[in-house]
Amino acid sequence: MTTATVPTLTLNNGVRMPQLGFGVFQVPNDETQAAVAAALEVGYRSIDTAAVYGNEEGVGRAIAASGLTRDELFVTSKVWNSDQGHDDTLRAFDASLAKLGLEQLDLYLIHWPTPDRDRYVDTWRALERLAADGRVRAIGVSNFEPEHLDRLVAEGSVVPAVNQVELHPALQNRRVVAANDRLGIATEAWSPLAQGAVLDDPAITAIAAAHGRTPAQVVLRWHLQQGRIVIPKSVTPARIAENFDVFGFELAASELAAIDGLERDGRTGPHPAEFHRA
Repeated sequence: MTTATVPTLTLNNGVRMPQLGFGVFQVPNDETQAAVAAALEVGYRSIDTAAVYGNEEGVGRAIAASGLTRDELFVTSKVWNSDQGHDDTLRAFDASLAKLGLEQLDLYLIHWPTPDRDRYVDTWRALERLAADGRVRAIGVSNFEPEHLDRLVAEGSVVPAVNQVELHPALQNRRVVAANDRLGIATEAWSPLAQGAVLDDPAITAIAAAHGRTPAQVVLRWHLQQGRIVIPKSVTPARIAENFDVFGFELAASELAAIDGLERDGRTGPHPAEFHRA
C-alpha cells in the first residue's frame, strides 16, 4: 500500500492535505518515534501532534530517520492555551519548530478557543503573520464552535483552513460541520473512533461483517466518504496498519445512513465552551 491510495482534500488556500493522517495524542514522547516510524512505513504521510502532547521531539526524530523528503510529509502542530496571545504564540511556534526539527509547518492550529480568556483573535493574528511569512503553509483551529469561527472571520483577514473537532458516530457535531461548510473550512475529526466506544454497536458490526472488515475500518471509511479529514491514533503496529487499510471497499448509501443514525451526543472529551485549562 502506498500514499497514492490516500486521497487529498484541497484546503481553502489551495494547499492539499491528505484525508487520512496519523495522530499521536497521549503517546509518550519516548514511544512516539517508534509509533510514527511504523505509521510512515505503512504509508501515512500526514502526522498530527501538538505542543501540549509533549511528543513533538519524538515526531521530529521519526521524520529525520525516515529518509522521506520534506515535501512528502504533511505535519500539523497546535498552540496550547497557556501560549495564546500574539507574541506568546509566535514564541510557541518557534519552540514547536525547534522540537520537530523543521523549518516550516504544513498546518498550525489554535488548540482550543478558551473563550473566557478572550485571546483567540490575537492568537489568530499571530497565525496569519506566520502564514504571510511562509513559515506555515496553512492555518486553522481546533475545537471551535460556530460563534468562535464567525468572530475570527469577522475580525481576521484569513478564513481558517481547517477546524479539528471531536467527531465520530456517537457525536457528529452537525452544527459545527454546517458552520465549517458555510465558511469553506475543512472538517477534521479527532477521536474518530470514539476511543473504541462505538465499535461494538450492532449497526457497525453488521456492516463490518458484510464487508469482511473490522468495525474500526468501517467507521474510518464512513468518515472518509463524508469528506472529512481523519487522524486515528494507535501505538500498535498491527492496528496502525489496519487503520490505514481503508481504501479497498466502499460503504453503500444505506450503510452511511445507518451510521449517521447513531448520533447520541456521546462526547468523550470536554465541550469547547467549557474547557479553559491552561
